[in-house]
Amino acid sequence: MLVRSYLLRFVQCSISYKHRSVFVNKIASSSSVSVIHACTFSSGTLKLAGKTERRYMQSPTAKRLCSEKMTVKIGTHNGTFHCDEVLACFFLCQLPEYKNAEIIRTRDPAELAKCDLVVDVGGEFDAKRHRYDHHQRTFVETFHSLCPEKPWVTKLSSAGLVYLHFGREVLAHLTQLKLGDRQLEVLYDKLYENFVEEVDAVDNGISQTDGEARYTITTSLSARVGHLNPRWNSKSQDTEEGFHKALALVGGEFLDRLDYYQHAWLPARAVVEGAVQMRNQVDPSGEVVEFSQGGCPWKEHLFSLEKELEVQTPIKFVLYPDQSAQWRVQCVPAGLNTFLNRLSLLEEWRGVRDDALSKLSGIPDCIFVHASGFIGGNKTKEGALEMARRTIQAAATDKAANGNS
Repeated sequence: MLVRSYLLRFVQCSISYKHRSVFVNKIASSSSVSVIHACTFSSGTLKLAGKTERRYMQSPTAKRLCSEKMTVKIGTHNGTFHCDEVLACFFLCQLPEYKNAEIIRTRDPAELAKCDLVVDVGGEFDAKRHRYDHHQRTFVETFHSLCPEKPWVTKLSSAGLVYLHFGREVLAHLTQLKLGDRQLEVLYDKLYENFVEEVDAVDNGISQTDGEARYTITTSLSARVGHLNPRWNSKSQDTEEGFHKALALVGGEFLDRLDYYQHAWLPARAVVEGAVQMRNQVDPSGEVVEFSQGGCPWKEHLFSLEKELEVQTPIKFVLYPDQSAQWRVQCVPAGLNTFLNRLSLLEEWRGVRDDALSKLSGIPDCIFVHASGFIGGNKTKEGALEMARRTIQAAATDKAANGNS
């Protein structure tokens, strides 16, 4: 059965990004009556505005004239929907040339052939013809295989395919950054690695880890999109309403993530870069960096900047003030996805607090060291720095004693 989802201007789901709106328009149709919901959503939550209008079916002439104006068609499959094609459709609808597109949900080859773009159905990947399916037996493409300068080797879904080919234009339109801007490229990479790649992996059945997982994650974006499909025993198996809710869900989350990366994560990079460049003024070892303000997301930036700036001695500790104007000394982890540290605070300090810790360490104004040794606190910046220095010195002494100097 051919199901058409008309993206009409007079029914709008508004996604707020910065001071502008991106529209995902929808209409739910029956044979004689169209029920239109004016709705908005924020931070991924769909909110029906409570306004329902009834519009009777247009005359054949009016309907034909309307159809003639809506020439751009995006094809995807009908029936049960998944996060990848929903996200792919959302990406396309953000571009000016596709914002008024008609989404055709069908598996009929004759109808798909009439579409300007086809995603997640049709058994064909041909970017020149705008065919973006990944289900065919011969499809093995990854971001790296299509763009060798990029590192990701997860098999692409329709979301990744559309993002690879249209993502820069989508981000340029949403952020007002120019194509070729270095910040745009950083955002492009970041949003694939931390948003789209997960959707690719889930849709292609690629596990996060080898072996059996220790626990189950059931609240991922892909899982929440899946729950918007009709239940197996629901009286109605119509997927149209759920599909539009899914567009709102993935759109809201993507725009929220983009807003964070552009206006919080990306500015943090400049802060971390400045701290790395000034590290030798904090401590001659070059193994301690200082942030004048807490809360800065520093870990990813630190690892990438160490490579870019060719830092020879890995940084071990980060100092920053907490909300009470006291100071924290935090260990740099061994990697982004591990709880292991490059160098943990001294074992004999762990789990000890206040005066007992100050007496044990010989450092005034100590507050605590976490039982795992990954973070500690002191009332002063000088005290926090001394905690880092003592730990570095002890590690150097141990290394020399073991004959590894």
